[in-house]
Amino acid sequence: MSEPDSTNGTVEPRPAHDTAGADGPAKAGVRGAGATATTATTGQALRSLPRRAEEHLVDALYGVGWGTVKRLPEPVAVRLGRTIADAAWKKRGAGVRRLESNLARVRPEAGPAELSELTRAGMRSYMRYWMESFRLPVWSAERIKHGFDPKDVHYLTDGLASDRGVILALPHQGNWDLAGAWVTTKLETPFTTVMERLKPETLYDRFVAYRASLGMEVLPHTGGAAFGTLARRLRAGGLVCLVADRDLSASGIEVSFFGERARMPAGPALLAQQTGALLLPVSLWYDETAVMQGRLHPPVEVPKTGNRLEKAAVMTQALADAYAAGIAEHPEDWHMLQRLWIADLDPAKRPAADRDGQSARAGAAGQDGESP
Repeated sequence: MSEPDSTNGTVEPRPAHDTAGADGPAKAGVRGAGATATTATTGQALRSLPRRAEEHLVDALYGVGWGTVKRLPEPVAVRLGRTIADAAWKKRGAGVRRLESNLARVRPEAGPAELSELTRAGMRSYMRYWMESFRLPVWSAERIKHGFDPKDVHYLTDGLASDRGVILALPHQGNWDLAGAWVTTKLETPFTTVMERLKPETLYDRFVAYRASLGMEVLPHTGGAAFGTLARRLRAGGLVCLVADRDLSASGIEVSFFGERARMPAGPALLAQQTGALLLPVSLWYDETAVMQGRLHPPVEVPKTGNRLEKAAVMTQALADAYAAGIAEHPEDWHMLQRLWIADLDPAKRPAADRDGQSARAGAAGQDGESP
């Protein structure tokens, strides 16, 4: 459970490009996160830099975040996050406009003023995630244990006790780094996740070290190798966590999401089929307190009929429905600052099968969450 897109069905920070859901360091993309968390001047500077220089500047900005924000008194960090969020919201950059467009799908009845305020709340939630993540390495074990209050945890603990392995699949909602730290600290249960390789390597190394410090095993998202390792962990009765609400590749499974077509990773469903692991959707959200809230939904069962891909399609739709239920209740905590629905994609960037008017099918190989 992490937020810089770590996996697209696999788990975690967010990539700068539209890859099927893999988690990379910023929920909204490396560039999106760097620009959102800095001033308008820095954002303009990023856009004018050559790609390599931009990557190193973003790496430096993340370094400043981890090195500086964690040393601030908490009330100061909270005010800083809100100030940055409000400034980004007023500037209405590409990420903010995309968030507003996505939230319009979730709340189609909302008028312009209501949608604008919802987007502002969304940016504040997004920056709360970042402020918390920058400070998590210095939180005490007691603070982590009392910083998250999930409901229906018995689905997870019973599954782990059965030794059949458990897959937690969740959308880009709330703070999955905090939820992951709670699992490793409160439940004393390590888990495995996947993260897309970032540029420059120093930025990737920062995120791997950060998540490892919270007790997570982080695998690079490098094709089928990650899928095989995840399967082995599950067969041994382990826990795997995957952020799995976005996959724009041809291998993504088409689902109905808030009444429109989108693609989500096949990985969670394929792993559950192959290993017999329990597949649990998760929702995360904030309230007015300092404690993050969450809920584990009932298990997604493997259908009794159909071939492998047909079963995966049914299971992935069930995940999408669970995500939608949680997002509808707490839309401001869904940090989706990227394109998601097929209708929003540039036709030239859609998979060939989709450009021909056909539904893209899940890739036969089946990966961790993001690609086949």
